[in-house]
Amino acid sequence: MPNKHGEFIWYELLSTDSNAAIAFYNAILDWQATDSGQRNMDYRILSARDEDAGAPHDVGGLMQMTEEMREGGLKPVWLGYIGVDDVDRTVATIVEMGASVQLPPTDIPNVGRLAMVSDPQGTPFYVMKGSSNEASLAFASDKPRVGHCAWNELATTDPEAAKAFYFKAFGWTKDGDMDMGPMGLYEFIRHNGLIGAIMPKPKEAPIPMWHYYFRCADIDIACEAIVDNGGQILHGPDEIPGGDFVVKGIDPQGALFALVGPRT
Repeated sequence: MPNKHGEFIWYELLSTDSNAAIAFYNAILDWQATDSGQRNMDYRILSARDEDAGAPHDVGGLMQMTEEMREGGLKPVWLGYIGVDDVDRTVATIVEMGASVQLPPTDIPNVGRLAMVSDPQGTPFYVMKGSSNEASLAFASDKPRVGHCAWNELATTDPEAAKAFYFKAFGWTKDGDMDMGPMGLYEFIRHNGLIGAIMPKPKEAPIPMWHYYFRCADIDIACEAIVDNGGQILHGPDEIPGGDFVVKGIDPQGALFALVGPRT
């Protein structure tokens, strides 16, 4: 895995209806889904068409939630994977910093080693060392890529504590901020380029969580597709610095998602 320690390398949707979720996101982002080939697991690989590359890029995964997951209180959700040099060492370090472990370090054949954890404020994510020698482009850090994640945003109950945790664990740094008035500071984070931001959790948000913004080709067409395919728009389209627009919504199975894209 040639990605630098601390880079986002994968995104995963846990859903109660994989087939319906594929249809929904395909209508918005033109993702294609293929079976992962993992035994005893309904896991699909989501790929984005990259015209300049001449071949699709894998950008994420889709896991069908089991009854055990549902009974344990798990809800449909998008989760991010942060690449690390050593999963076991990283997990041991962040546990000392107040993180909790949801899934201990585990080897996935032909994929890599991973663990699911929650930061000290309770926000879940994965850490992973992949077995592939190719760099992940799931997060498009080099240039805008339709279908890829373009921004990683943490809404947390304690931004200062979150910065201390993630910056120490993954080598991130702050790169300026934007005053949002009563909502507080929107603080940009850098790691081999801008990767996202940390902000206070809005009062109406039930829990702290990561929001992953996937790039669409046209924000207005995407909004129409959301509604036409059974999703809900919570906020937006709102213009952001640089001229793009953002939308936050809920897919038909209840997972929160976010989009960013131009108005053409």
